[in-house]
Amino acid sequence: MRTLIAAFIALLTAVAITLLVKQDNGYILIGYGNWTLEGSLALFCLAILLLFLLAYVAIRTLSRLWQMPERVAEWRRKRRNLKARQALTRGLVELAEGRWKVAERHLTRNVSQSETPLLNYLAAARAAQLQGEHTRRDDYLHLAHESMPSADVAVGLTQAELQLAHQQYEQALATLMHVRSLSPKHTYVLTLLKKLYENLGEWKKLEEMLPELKRRKVISEADYQALEVRVYHKRLKQESSTVDDIVRYWQGIPKGIKQQQGMLYQYSEHMMDLEAGSRVEPLIAASLQRQWNSELVTLYGQIELANPSHQLAMAEGWLKAHQEDPVLLLTLARLSLQNKLWGKARSYLEASIGISPIPESYQQLGLLLQRLGEDDEALRCFRAGLALLHTEPQRELPSIGSRPALANKSIIDETPSSETLITSVRS
Repeated sequence: MRTLIAAFIALLTAVAITLLVKQDNGYILIGYGNWTLEGSLALFCLAILLLFLLAYVAIRTLSRLWQMPERVAEWRRKRRNLKARQALTRGLVELAEGRWKVAERHLTRNVSQSETPLLNYLAAARAAQLQGEHTRRDDYLHLAHESMPSADVAVGLTQAELQLAHQQYEQALATLMHVRSLSPKHTYVLTLLKKLYENLGEWKKLEEMLPELKRRKVISEADYQALEVRVYHKRLKQESSTVDDIVRYWQGIPKGIKQQQGMLYQYSEHMMDLEAGSRVEPLIAASLQRQWNSELVTLYGQIELANPSHQLAMAEGWLKAHQEDPVLLLTLARLSLQNKLWGKARSYLEASIGISPIPESYQQLGLLLQRLGEDDEALRCFRAGLALLHTEPQRELPSIGSRPALANKSIIDETPSSETLITSVRS
């Protein structure tokens, strides 16, 4: 459209000039010494125009000839850059398709002519890592740093990723510490540090990072809560050497974490292992008042206090709301045994078995009946508990009467008495 308009304007201009010249051709006289030159003004203007065009073409031609070496060099440079871009694209495709050796070859080809040598070397380092060539990987990372010294963070993060993948944890830690000194607020650095500390089991370091992970929103809220619980669980195990150490650490745990019953269960177990169950008894009781938990109920029955009647009274207070809970009934039986209330313990055990028989209830009842002198009933309880442990159908034993008399006598002589069987089960 523009060309058409320009041609139309040129045509109008030519017509106007033609009409003007036709009306008056003009006259020009040029004199120099004894020489004179006469002619029409129109012809003179046309000659001047032609001379200008010839001069312009000559100057343009000479200029292009003068710039020819530079233009050829520029063409060759663009051609090499194009090949370098094609090699980079091909290498990235091969890397994504899992052909790592071919990818490395393409990525390092024409890299000196590449406009982005950093990308070539970083991708080549990944290709070498996937081939298990860690020396070449480090060489490529070094070349990447030399190609763009200002990209320290990018090179360092790539190096740390590859070192983590190869389980070079000490080297990865040093790399991440260096990158963190360059960019303290970089969220991906924190992500890799979190992963590294988890792999190393450095839960104390990870605990120190928790506030920053939350403040910078490195992970989602749900993942952060799960990580927080896991960290404090691990740290609680590490601080369980003495009662004072574990109590001091427990007091420093956030209130929301301490109120989680899984955390309380672990803390109570540690304290009971250190014979300090009296310190966690009120904590378990308060937690069960807020939310019922069968594991904590079982643990509560295993705490040994100087005055077990308090525990029994507390647990019997829960019976009103949990009459059909076999775990609570078993716990009440244990506490009754601690208070030497044999009859009450027997009633609770029988009630627990009547609702949901488990091997542990049968074992406790069998031991109690044995103490009471009811060996036959105790033996039946032990057998019932063993039957619950072995769910596979048992093959029926052959009849003793089908064997020779001598063999029968041998088998009968070798059959243990009921007292021996009870003693074996108790052990």
